[in-house]
Amino acid sequence: MSRLRIRHVTGFQYDGEAKASYNEARMLPASTESQFVLSSNLRIEPNSGAHEYLDYWGTRVSSFEVLQPHQQLSLTATSLIEVRGSSHPSHDVSWDQLHDLAARRSEFVEQLDQTPLTQPPAEVVHLAERAVASTTTPCEAALRINEEIGDRVRYLRGVTNVKSTAADAWKAGAGVCQDIAHITLGALRSVGIPARYVSGYLHPKPDAELRETIVGESHAWVEFFCGSWTGFDPTNLIDIGERHVVVGHGRDYNDVPPLRGVYGGSRTSKLFVTVEITREA
Repeated sequence: MSRLRIRHVTGFQYDGEAKASYNEARMLPASTESQFVLSSNLRIEPNSGAHEYLDYWGTRVSSFEVLQPHQQLSLTATSLIEVRGSSHPSHDVSWDQLHDLAARRSEFVEQLDQTPLTQPPAEVVHLAERAVASTTTPCEAALRINEEIGDRVRYLRGVTNVKSTAADAWKAGAGVCQDIAHITLGALRSVGIPARYVSGYLHPKPDAELRETIVGESHAWVEFFCGSWTGFDPTNLIDIGERHVVVGHGRDYNDVPPLRGVYGGSRTSKLFVTVEITREA
């Protein structure tokens, strides 16, 4: 068990003056079986009241509007989370059982359908099919798929952008965690394993001293269902543990961006982001 304090600052700088903006933020984690939120707060500048709710996927959303002219919009999310980590399921369903569950439970419909961002190229589908053929159960196949994609796609900034698809990143052989998660989701779904995108944070330094603040960033990984929901981080080829903090779930990145919105009055804007993570216990 670990206790992590996360300070996430993000926002937009406008080239002129925005007359008004309307926004949604998904930056505050929720309590789950693997983590407990001790405190969380979102500060918005210019000052604005936010309406908070859980979206369709169970992610905490802060919806707000700034109706006064402003040259910059800044959000600071501060959270203290007790992370318990997670483990692989103690039972592993058969393929027949998985297919039966997927047919009877509507929650899996969206987690089996591909999206434009996750649609896998033929080579990725063949990789997934080989993993199924060389293993016995859905859990074994899912882990094999995660590991093979993590092995084959390098983590490299600047190769892709926020609109890049799984096919784009696979062709480049590189991308960031968002891209690697999209490729993995496409592969899992192509062989009938329900899978969902996870947005959150990863403490980047396993041996960090207590109260040592480390520069981090938002992170993405996957969860797949093979008897219960199980997480894996294909970018780092590791199980989900006490360094991972979940913020939200969805079909792909478009369901869980940390900040998005619309504005009027300024022609262009520039996004800025900083994340600091401190291990408190």
